[in-house]
Amino acid sequence: MKDANFLKEHNARHLWHPMAHPADSLANPPEIIVGGQGVRITDVDGHEVVDAVGGLWNVNLGYSCAPVKQAIANQLDKLPYYSTFRGTTNDAVIVLSEMLRDFFAPDGLSRAFFTSGGSDSVEIALRLARQYHKVRGEPGRIKYLSLKKGYHGTHTLGASVNGNANFRTQYEPLLPGCYHVAAPYTYRNPYNETDPARLAQLVLGDIEDEIKFQDPSTIAAFIMEPILGAGGVIPPHESFMPGVRALCSKYGILLIADEVITAFGRSGSWTGSRHWGVQPDLMCTAKAITNGYFPFGAVMVSDAVAAVFEEDTTGKAAIGSGYTYSGHPVGAAAAIAAVQETLRLNVKDNAAERGAQLFAGLQDLSDRYELIGDVRGGHGLMCALEVVADRATKTPIDKGTASKIQKAAYEAGAMVRVSGPNIILSPPLVLEAADVDTILSALDTGFSAVS
Repeated sequence: MKDANFLKEHNARHLWHPMAHPADSLANPPEIIVGGQGVRITDVDGHEVVDAVGGLWNVNLGYSCAPVKQAIANQLDKLPYYSTFRGTTNDAVIVLSEMLRDFFAPDGLSRAFFTSGGSDSVEIALRLARQYHKVRGEPGRIKYLSLKKGYHGTHTLGASVNGNANFRTQYEPLLPGCYHVAAPYTYRNPYNETDPARLAQLVLGDIEDEIKFQDPSTIAAFIMEPILGAGGVIPPHESFMPGVRALCSKYGILLIADEVITAFGRSGSWTGSRHWGVQPDLMCTAKAITNGYFPFGAVMVSDAVAAVFEEDTTGKAAIGSGYTYSGHPVGAAAAIAAVQETLRLNVKDNAAERGAQLFAGLQDLSDRYELIGDVRGGHGLMCALEVVADRATKTPIDKGTASKIQKAAYEAGAMVRVSGPNIILSPPLVLEAADVDTILSALDTGFSAVS
């Protein structure tokens, strides 16, 4: 590997970073991360910090998960790659599919379609939803409904159902037939409603109104995150997702749960759908399925949806979607080990306990810093601070101030993520109480630096 001077000299010179302006990356070179151990990462200068971002919501088991690393190495020696397109498979994906059937049984999901990651999983789920209705003889069901502030990846289908203009505007026109309703976001919503229960009912009313307006016979699916993640960690009232499920069932619409973030324990439950007592028709997973050590994902399919495909005799159910790396044997081996370790450590309980500690600490910070307009969390290890220039007007903070908070926090011992006006926290699910204290102390330093 090249030395530190070489890395710094060439940082961002020949690499465009996702979700960043190329000019900004050149003017403000990214941190160069060269090591990871436990829940900590180390940069090129040897500065070690607690990773309060968890990679990108995905390193649930931390950076020292030996079983996953060993599984990858063993599989590379045995079978480094083979396709799972029609006619061939591998032993690892067969074992993994059985394991996932058991893991997702309480969610009513029993079939897996393997992908290369979260955006791929969303793409496949949206495609399967349309195909499901065509196989059933309702080809007019082609539209999608989703929530503003929702995030569903960056493929064209996913960007079309995304509820954030940042991922849409520069790439429009996107897919027609995608419609959005307000999110149950108590801090900012068009109803000026701050009561979560009342807000949930207002949004559900709008969803039903939109369904009727569009004509239920034209709608294929409603896609939603059980807890909105990248949009700023927006947890709905406990009545909301069950209400969406009821509306989907009433009007024959498939419910797609985008659990790329929430599956495998992050919410304090094994899945976000289970957290709210809901069984979706399709579920998108990725990220933690391999602990981030290998690009991999899976769309989980319910028994009822599976039956429509598997009992078809017309040929319409032949799946015309997939990826070169669908069911990659190395990814499948990594996933087997990651799921086993996830269950062995029972990380959902630690996520709930440490998440409660983190949420309480963030509320304490809010009492001391006027810049913090809203604190969101309370459901496992996914929290956010919405930072404002003025609490009364809720004016978002400028980008420069947000960057100063992030930089000062990093220097004080924690990597946090800035996304618009939000500071998002999604640390590994294996962190300890002392690690949470470090994150909170670093944030305290960050806000002190600009107050």
